[in-house]
Amino acid sequence: MGSRTALVEDLMERFPHVPREAVFKEDLLRGGVAFDPSALSDNEGGEVKPKSYFIFSFDHGTLPELGEAALRRPPEEIILTGGPYDLRRTVVSVRVNPSSPYRVAADEHGVLGLYLDGKRIADVGVPPMPEYYRHTLGNGKSVMEVAPTIQWGYLIYLTVFRVCQYFGAKEECQYCDINHNWRQHKAAGRPYTGVKDVEEVLEALEIIDRYDTAKASTAYTLTGGAITSKVSGRDEADFYGHYAKAIEERFPGRWIGKVVAQALPKPDVQRFKDYGVQIYHPNFEVWDEYLFKLFCPGKERYVGRDEWHRRILDSTEVFGPRNVIPNFVAGVEMAEPFGFKTVDEAIASTTEGLRFFMSHGITPRFTTWCPEPTTPLGKANPQGAPLEYHIRLLQAYRQTMEDFGLSSPPGYGPPGAGNAVFSVSSFMDSLPADTPVEV
Repeated sequence: MGSRTALVEDLMERFPHVPREAVFKEDLLRGGVAFDPSALSDNEGGEVKPKSYFIFSFDHGTLPELGEAALRRPPEEIILTGGPYDLRRTVVSVRVNPSSPYRVAADEHGVLGLYLDGKRIADVGVPPMPEYYRHTLGNGKSVMEVAPTIQWGYLIYLTVFRVCQYFGAKEECQYCDINHNWRQHKAAGRPYTGVKDVEEVLEALEIIDRYDTAKASTAYTLTGGAITSKVSGRDEADFYGHYAKAIEERFPGRWIGKVVAQALPKPDVQRFKDYGVQIYHPNFEVWDEYLFKLFCPGKERYVGRDEWHRRILDSTEVFGPRNVIPNFVAGVEMAEPFGFKTVDEAIASTTEGLRFFMSHGITPRFTTWCPEPTTPLGKANPQGAPLEYHIRLLQAYRQTMEDFGLSSPPGYGPPGAGNAVFSVSSFMDSLPADTPVEV
C-alpha cells in the first residue's frame, strides 16, 4: 500500500459488513492521532473537556515527548462526522501520537477537521466542558481528578487505586502502563491521587449529580490496579466494594454500578453484589494460554489462567451471565516476538475465546491495544497490531454473538454505527443499531 489512505480504503472494500466508521476508529485507536496546536484544549480553564488520563496514558509517547500536547491537553474524545466518506457520528478516545498520519487541525475558518495523508476526511467535534468540571471539591480538588467522565459523558470512571500491586518485570502485565502513568503524572507535578478517599468520591458525585441536569452520566466504573495483599487495610473485594456500598447508599439507583477487578473467588464476588455492584468485569486480557502466561505473569502467578476462567464462569451464578463482561486487550495476540505471526492465527485464537465465553452466555468486550512506549510490548511493537486484525476481529465478534443469540452487553450505551458512545474500541459501533440494550 502506497499510503495510509490506500490501506484503509482497501480494508473498507474487502470487509463491507464492517462499518466504515469502525475502520477509521480502530486505526485511530491502534495508532493514535496528532494534534495541531489549534486543536488543543485550554485544560480545565477552557471550553473543551480535556483528556483526564483516567487510568492508563493511552499515548504513543511519554508526557515530555508530547510537546505542547503535554501542556495544553488534547480533548478527552473526538467525534467524527461527514467528510468524503460520509461518516456517521463516531466517538473516539484520544490517543496522542505526534508522528501519526492522522492529524486534527483547524482550517482557515477555525473549524476542526481530521486529516489523513494531508486530506481532510472528516469534521471533528470536541466535548464541551461539562458544568460539573467547573466546580471543585471543598479541599480544592477538581472533579476531573476525582471522578472524570468518558464516553461522551456516559460513564464516570472512578480509578480509586491508581497503581497496581503486580509490580516489576516479573509481575506487571506486559502491555499495561498504569504504574508508569502514575509516575509520570507525579513527576510532572500534576495532581494524581493514588488512593481516592471515599468521601471525596461521594462529594465529586454529588457535584456531577447536581449539574448533570440532562442525566447524561448513566453508569460508573470502579477500578484500579490489582490488589494482592491489602490497601487501607482492605482486601480487593472489600476495597473496591466499599466504594460501591457508599455510592449506592448515597445515590440509590442513580447510576449503573460496575467494577473492574481480578477474577476473584465466588464468596468475594458475592460481596461485590451485596455492596450494590450490578456489572462485574473480571478481565481475561488475552485468550491464548502461552501468551497469557507470558503477558500476564502476575495474574498467572497469583491465580493462573485456568482458575481465572473458572472464576469467571462461577461469577455468573452471582451476577447472571449477562452482567459478567470480561475485557480483553485486542491486538496483543500479535505482539512480537511471541505473538501470532499471521492475522489468521490471531483471529482463530481470539474467536476460540469468544466462543468459549459466549457459549456460557457471557459477552466479553475489548479495548483496542494502544502500544504505550514504556511497556515491554509497546516498546517492541510501536506500530501495534495490523489494522486488518482489528477489522476482522469486529467481524468475528459480531458473528460469534449472532451464533449464540446474544445482544449487546448492558452498561455500554446504545449500539450501532452513529449511535455508540463506547470510545476505546469499535465493538459497539459494529453491532446492529436495533439491538435491544438491557440494563
